[in-house]
Amino acid sequence: MTASQEIRPESAPAGVRERRLHPVTPLRRAWAPVAVVIGWAVHDPDQVQRHVTRLTTTTLVAGLAVFLPAAALYGFLTWWVTRFAVTETELRIRTGLLFRRTAHIRLDRVQAIDVTQPLLARLLGVAKLKLDVIGTEDRDELAYLAVGEARALRAELLALAAGFAPQEAHEVGEAPSRELVRVPPRVLAVSLLLTGATWAMLIAATVVPTVLWWATDNLWTVAASSLPLLGAAVASSVGRFVGEYDWTLAESPDGLRIDHGLLDRAHETVPPGRVQAVRIVEPLLWRRLGWVRVELDVAGSSNSLLLPVAPREIAVSVVARVLPGVFVPGPAHLTPPPRRAARRLPVWWRGHGLAVVGGVFAARHGLLKRTLSLVPHAKVQSVRLTQGPWRRALRLADVHVDTGANTTVSARLRDADEAARLLHAQAERSRTGRRDALPDRWMA
Repeated sequence: MTASQEIRPESAPAGVRERRLHPVTPLRRAWAPVAVVIGWAVHDPDQVQRHVTRLTTTTLVAGLAVFLPAAALYGFLTWWVTRFAVTETELRIRTGLLFRRTAHIRLDRVQAIDVTQPLLARLLGVAKLKLDVIGTEDRDELAYLAVGEARALRAELLALAAGFAPQEAHEVGEAPSRELVRVPPRVLAVSLLLTGATWAMLIAATVVPTVLWWATDNLWTVAASSLPLLGAAVASSVGRFVGEYDWTLAESPDGLRIDHGLLDRAHETVPPGRVQAVRIVEPLLWRRLGWVRVELDVAGSSNSLLLPVAPREIAVSVVARVLPGVFVPGPAHLTPPPRRAARRLPVWWRGHGLAVVGGVFAARHGLLKRTLSLVPHAKVQSVRLTQGPWRRALRLADVHVDTGANTTVSARLRDADEAARLLHAQAERSRTGRRDALPDRWMA
């Protein structure tokens, strides 16, 4: 269980209707003892082989005849004792085969509720309900529920988090949505082919084994070096294509909804008003096509990608929905560092820029792969100025703004006097922004 949950042994609360997970869940739970055996076999294969060779066929069959029913019984019992209930203010998950425990997940601390379907779950018609909770790194989940039940439970929890009464939350249902962007598979495939990381891995997987073969003339050394590189190349291309396939972004009262996945299907939600920062990434080979990638920082949530690839105009319109009232500055609005910054960072200093306009602190970095980071003034938690010896000699300084998602956006290589003024002005803008900001509520 996670730090966000208050856990204590107790019986079922009076007046609260408890529900069980889907009947196929024991199949998932039964894998736990099998996974322990597999882990032991992988950890010490020599010892496992010695033990297996000493066993007769009759002993192996008898052992499997005992072990497999025991694993099935374990899966059934853990499913039988696991129950969940929804109250006006929290989701309660009661579990424990020997020691009963109840986890209380407060709905006012929920950042996102996502429905995901691994491939096998899609075949069986079930889904996981995953919850991102403030102050935790691990995601709480209910696995598995029927797909319809998972969607209905998600809608109920979001309605309660939005302040609806319990009797109304059942009737609200899933909020309607309107599709904004759908990424065609062809565009996604081309964008991955034009990504430098994919080609870098493929080149490394070709060059490194060749050099090692020439130097060592050892096939095992070549295989040991090439396989991880090939795996990384596949993960950065095929893996991303499978995960980001049919990426669909839709707008609804409970936030922006994201559906994606070729094998494992995921239905995620970007919670309204809780995005701390947005990054618009523009790789070098995408520029002539006008494509960008949009990434997010959401406090307490693992959702970090809004659009894998999209035309810049569409991406800017989507960012305007994520950060209402925020102006996305173009290259003409960004102020570059002073020319003396070239003595601190030759050539690459040209990739840096800064704009404080339209309710946002915007900083750009990168020359080949440009990244424009946007932080609304209301989301800035702290402002810092740093200046090393070399920067002091050149009268340069860096200004950093920290967000609630434990991320930092930096305006580097600024004039020292400009940085000092920016530090105090940004602190005042952040105080004013937080004072005037609307409350973060679901279905607002």
